Order: sequence, then C-alpha cells, then structure tokens
Amino acid sequence: MAPLYAVGVSLGGNALLKWLGESGAGARQLVDRAAAVSAPVDLPAAGACLDRGLNRLYTAHFLNTLKAKIRAKRVAFPRELGRVSLTGVFTLRAFDDRVTAPLHGFRDVEDYWTRSASKPWLKAIALPTLLLHARNDPFLPRSAMAGPDDVSGAVLLDYPEAGGHAGFPSGPFPGHLDWLPRRLIGFFATGA
Repeated sequence: MAPLYAVGVSLGGNALLKWLGESGAGARQLVDRAAAVSAPVDLPAAGACLDRGLNRLYTAHFLNTLKAKIRAKRVAFPRELGRVSLTGVFTLRAFDDRVTAPLHGFRDVEDYWTRSASKPWLKAIALPTLLLHARNDPFLPRSAMAGPDDVSGAVLLDYPEAGGHAGFPSGPFPGHLDWLPRRLIGFFATGA
C-alpha cells in the first residue's frame, strides 16, 4: 500500500498538528508523514496579530466573507444563527467571540483560541512531521513560534527567513511558487 502523507496550511495546519498530538502514536495508523505550513500554533498570539497593523486589511476582507457566510446560513439554520448579531463585529476576535466560540461549545474567544491551539500538543506528535513557517509571516510573531523545547523529536522545525504566510516565493520578482511543493515532496521522500 502506498504511504499516506498529510499537509495542513494555515489554520488547517494548526488543526492537523493538534490532531497529531492528540492522537500520539495512533496517528501512524492513518498517516505516514505530515507537514504543517504557516500554522498559527499559538492562536491567541495569531489572533492579536491579525487585528493590528496592515493585517487589519486582510482581516477586514476575511471578515466580510465570514459575515456573508453566516447571513447565507441563517436561511438553513434560523434556530442556531437567527440570534447571532454581526453588528459591531470588526475584528476576528469579536467574530470568534460572538459567532465561532458559542456555535462550537466554547465559553468565549479566549476559551476557543486556547483550547484549539496546537502548540501544547506538539510534544506528543509521534510521526515524522515538518513544521514549516517563515520567520516573516505577518500572522504569527516570532516569539509565538514553536521552539525545539516545544516539540517532540519527531517534529522537524524549518523556519526560513522569508516566505510570508504560506507563499514562499523564490527567484526575482514576482517570483516562482515552486519552492514550497519541492520542500514538501522532499520531506515526504526523505523525512528531512
């Protein structure tokens, strides 16, 4: 049977890492190797970053798409979403506090972000896993990135200086987007 590799990008990377940690050695029954790209492993720190500076432009656009999805889903789920007010929701923190957290059984945004962060689970990962994160990623401060003491021996930390959030362009402007797929394929082939 062919090996199975898993890749999670951004919030999907955080979810993959958390699952790998929670599953421990049991994850090996499903996955041979895994990689997380630009994963916000510390959700409270990432959430704070998204709501300040130039990141507010991205957040405003992202919030508009989230609000539109909630409005559309109200038709199908009026009982669950009919009372959700989006008035005054201008930050990701406010959206997650008012919408995401209560809809998924969390007390508030702090409870949601803290319990959903993968960083506390990284030491329990038991299968070869690449954690790839650019040091200049605007969505997670360097101080919140996982260090060697935060991860198990199965986790390989790769923190290039540049790459932004899940882009990793290479070459002269406008750049090529072939570095990231080559890095992932290389890791899956060799584990390094």
